[in-house]
Amino acid sequence: MTSTTHTPTRTPPRTVARPTPRWGSRLPSDGVLLAIGFFVVYATLSVTRHLRWENRSWDLGIFEQAISAYARLNEPVADLKGPGFPILGDHFSPITALLAPLYRVFPSPVTLLVAQAALFALAVVPVTRGAAFLLGRPAGAAIGAAFGLSWGMQRAVDFDFHEICFAVPLIAFSLEAVLRQRWRAALCWALPLLLVKEDLGLTVAVLALVVAWRAHQAGHVRATRAALAVAGLAVLACALVIGVVIPGFNAAGGYDYWAKVDEGGGPLDALFSSADTKLRTLLWILVPTTGLLALRSPLLLVVLPTLAWRFASQEPNYWGTDFHYSAVLMPVTALALADAVARSRDSSRPWLRSYARQLPAAALAAALALSTTLPVATLTHADTYRPGPVAEAGERVLAAVPDGADVAANVRPISHLTQRARVFWIGDPRIPAPEYVAYYDPARDAAGMLAYARQLYPDAAYRVTASEAGFWVLRRD
Repeated sequence: MTSTTHTPTRTPPRTVARPTPRWGSRLPSDGVLLAIGFFVVYATLSVTRHLRWENRSWDLGIFEQAISAYARLNEPVADLKGPGFPILGDHFSPITALLAPLYRVFPSPVTLLVAQAALFALAVVPVTRGAAFLLGRPAGAAIGAAFGLSWGMQRAVDFDFHEICFAVPLIAFSLEAVLRQRWRAALCWALPLLLVKEDLGLTVAVLALVVAWRAHQAGHVRATRAALAVAGLAVLACALVIGVVIPGFNAAGGYDYWAKVDEGGGPLDALFSSADTKLRTLLWILVPTTGLLALRSPLLLVVLPTLAWRFASQEPNYWGTDFHYSAVLMPVTALALADAVARSRDSSRPWLRSYARQLPAAALAAALALSTTLPVATLTHADTYRPGPVAEAGERVLAAVPDGADVAANVRPISHLTQRARVFWIGDPRIPAPEYVAYYDPARDAAGMLAYARQLYPDAAYRVTASEAGFWVLRRD
């Protein structure tokens, strides 16, 4: 009979037993303390930017419309994507419904931003704890802090709200469980990623394969088989969601994002276009966060599905380091670094042992140095905490839009209207002329704004009801 358990080939580092403190004197762990600090930082960054009316996209408005519908127990629609557009026909992210009860109590876009800050900060706990498990408390705290300050996390916090805020802690908890050889927990943390976004099914598959590999090395046959089954299930789920579920909700009966792969010369052509941009992105992912040492860890394989769809797309925004696209890679590189440092301690090459020993502190130093040019640096500016004249003007002008009105808007006004009005993307040919138009463009004058409205809605006549500092509200006569 084949034994299902063997002595692991790799054992975790030896720890020194400590007396258990009394309940009243128990202090929070380093990971919890760091998470609390980063929650304050992330929430301050995103909320103050929102209050300054410096929104960068329409995503916050889209998610607020969908989560608001969940909160009312209605079908999740986002009128910004089209009138009555079911959001599950765009991306498969039903996990965002978990925010509906919170939004029901606090109906505001700020609720989404604060929840995102909490979820991002939560990921610091498993990253710090997993690194400390392998390397000890000082190195674990350094890697946890470097992860929290990483450029990928800061870019995501600076980019409104997105569903990947759920993916970051799930990936972090899953990989921490891998490092602790808790195979079932690793798979259980990974499976909810299938509800975060459709492309993450492939990430689940690769993560499960990493579990299978590590479990096999440790001699755990049942865990290996279970992980391989999860990998197959994840691939099947990904195919079903993209090929059946999303097209079932989509009025066009398809998956809109195939166009970003098929257009131009196709995915192979896209892989080799703008190679310099993609190489820079790879270097940003691997050098300041891990000093390239993460290449020694199999955990780094988990970044491949995300990089593959980004680089195979014809969409240039996916290729670089802006926006939120790299946040899901940051817990992978952080824990891959911890794993690689632990692996390098037994190397026969003295230079490698020495290099690995310095990397946790070096990664933190790099994150601190880069932060002087990243969003967290704005927290040192007094203007960050003041709305400013533009925001104050926006508040006054948009007050001309009554609650419950149909309004077409561009980026800046969107998330300041979705809580109380039905908001469409301006110029969407699928909607008739709305009752109101809310627009931000400081370069236009009244005549130019009215001419633009006539161009978009030739069958309607509008008049300016409020304008100031580049904000415009037009009402249909």
